[in-house]
Amino acid sequence: MFNFEEELKKLPKEPGVYIMRDDKDVILYVGKAVNLHNRVRSYFRENIGRGPMIDKMVSLIARFEYIVTDSELEALVLENNLIKENSPKYNTLLKDDKTYPYIKVTVGEEFPRILFSRVMKKDKSRYFGPYTSAGAVKDTIELLNKLYCLRTCNRSLPRDIGLERPCLNYHIKQCLAPCQGYVNKEQYREQVSQALEFLNGNYNLILKDLESKMKAAAEELDFEAAAGYRDLYNSVKQVSQKQKITDSVGEDKDILALYQDETEAVVQVFFVRDGKLIGREHYYMTHVSEGDKAGILENFVKQFYAGTPFIPRELMLQYEIGDRELIEKWLSGRKGGRVHIRVPKIGSKEKLVELAAQNAKHILDQDRERLKREEGRTIGAVKEIADVLGLSRIERMEAFDISNINGFENVGSMIVFEKGKPKPSDYRKFRIRTVTGPDDYACMREVLTRRFRHGIEESRELEEKELEREYGSFTKFPDLLMMDGGRGQVNIALSVLEELGISIPVCGMVKDDNHRTRGLYFNNIELPIDTRSEGFKLITRIQDEAHRFAIEYHRSLRSKTQVKSVLDDIPGVGPARRKALMRSFKSIEEIRQASVEELAALPELNRRAAEEIYGYFRKKEERET
Repeated sequence: MFNFEEELKKLPKEPGVYIMRDDKDVILYVGKAVNLHNRVRSYFRENIGRGPMIDKMVSLIARFEYIVTDSELEALVLENNLIKENSPKYNTLLKDDKTYPYIKVTVGEEFPRILFSRVMKKDKSRYFGPYTSAGAVKDTIELLNKLYCLRTCNRSLPRDIGLERPCLNYHIKQCLAPCQGYVNKEQYREQVSQALEFLNGNYNLILKDLESKMKAAAEELDFEAAAGYRDLYNSVKQVSQKQKITDSVGEDKDILALYQDETEAVVQVFFVRDGKLIGREHYYMTHVSEGDKAGILENFVKQFYAGTPFIPRELMLQYEIGDRELIEKWLSGRKGGRVHIRVPKIGSKEKLVELAAQNAKHILDQDRERLKREEGRTIGAVKEIADVLGLSRIERMEAFDISNINGFENVGSMIVFEKGKPKPSDYRKFRIRTVTGPDDYACMREVLTRRFRHGIEESRELEEKELEREYGSFTKFPDLLMMDGGRGQVNIALSVLEELGISIPVCGMVKDDNHRTRGLYFNNIELPIDTRSEGFKLITRIQDEAHRFAIEYHRSLRSKTQVKSVLDDIPGVGPARRKALMRSFKSIEEIRQASVEELAALPELNRRAAEEIYGYFRKKEERET
């Protein structure tokens, strides 16, 4: 079961995307955060005024996961990709057809233009982005057109050269007017190349120029012009941010990286579809050889892609693997097209592999912490109990409880904890046979006697058949008996064990006046235990589980008896008809009020059975009056 408190502790204080899922693993919400730790924790605090929609979503969350990124920008882009891919119910801002903007350079035209675009197509154009600010993109496009005197018209060139007069931009010296043939294709292309160089990352010259113009305008007290240069400077700065989440090439690829410790490794797989990172999965690899990262990655590739239905065109790996060419050939055969395996060394692709490795490390570190905490809650807690009682070893513990209501349907329960964890397969129920009335001591004596006699008899039978003791239902005896109560319950258990010739330590779980566990009763002494310790928490869990199991059994018997007392006395009504009646009429009162025709309409009842049921309730009414 997903432990929210434990998982919240493991959240990193880094930017990334978080994904909320319901109990059916359906994505409810995708969000981004500058600090995952703070943002995700905020959902699980009492927060008055956050709105009914958010409250409703939080009530449905069964688990969450996250993906770490290098920047808030990458988190924004990844958030958008995941929302587009999954359409979560509680995301509203990004589910329409709009997406983050791109800068499009129509290099397929003889006289290219720089355009604003929200869609990245596989045409002959070059795309840059996506970017997080549409305003910054528009400002940057306007700046580039002004700086390099590029055309903004929609004329088809060279076909339309000379057909119309040049536009205003030519007259204000912001366009070279290729529409009039005033600049040849080579000269114009040179201007476009400089704009492409800027978009490829060479921003410094323009940023320095804008900064100097801003300062100069400020010194001349032309604050309006300085503010304009400042806004342009900020727009260019925004556009200059790098991100790795979306690839302008627009291809399908998987990115694989791992993190390894002494005994196991985690392989992180990023799924890139149409150039967008749309999801990830992590996989555990056990029985790993220390230091053999390439071998682990190779084994994963062979095992994973042998079973996956989709194989992308490219696998980007963290390390070079052996038999690369052979594996490429095998994957190409499975895909029905060429598959490439590459190990990027520089650039955004290499950064993306690093990001996958970073996420793999987070997952393995957190799992290690979880296991450590789990061990403290289980094995460590058992050791604490053993130390309190002065026992050298405890592995299996059995706890017993009695449940009844004023002596009605006395039942007993036996639950088992091994190595600090519940073992439901070994739980047992006892319906009390020899005791009537509310006598918990007598009931406990019967339960313990039956439990251990079953074990002794089964052991004897298994020995005769030359079978191991593990084949029996009661043959495995506990290292410690834990009774729900103090001296009285402990003495009952000790007397039963003595009668049967069995030696097992017995302790009582003592409660205070508020029915809360306060300590252990052992060897005629009440031993205090630190209420903050894991040992104390384990005792409480055992006590609660024994009580729950007994109550549930008692409730089931009580409900069966109540239904039986009314319906099973009617001639011709067995289990099948009883279920049909309760399913159709919901209550005994509705059955009592039903006519013969309404009863006979049930497929499970014939006319005669319907008349018997109707007559039974009429006779009962006459007797009551």
